[in-house]
Amino acid sequence: MEILFAIVIFGLAAVGLGLGLTFGRDPVRTSCGASAGLREGRCSDCPLRHRAEAAESQE
Repeated sequence: MEILFAIVIFGLAAVGLGLGLTFGRDPVRTSCGASAGLREGRCSDCPLRHRAEAAESQE
């Protein structure tokens, strides 16, 4: 019974994400992508932040 409940929950989550994309919302963001919108920026140990800082320092 618990397995059926888990399948239903994950199915509803997948349908919700699909409907959000269908109706023109932004793609699902990872935690690192979502934190890019914060005032503080990305986490201090984020590999994307290190890559962006390295690219800025080379310019």
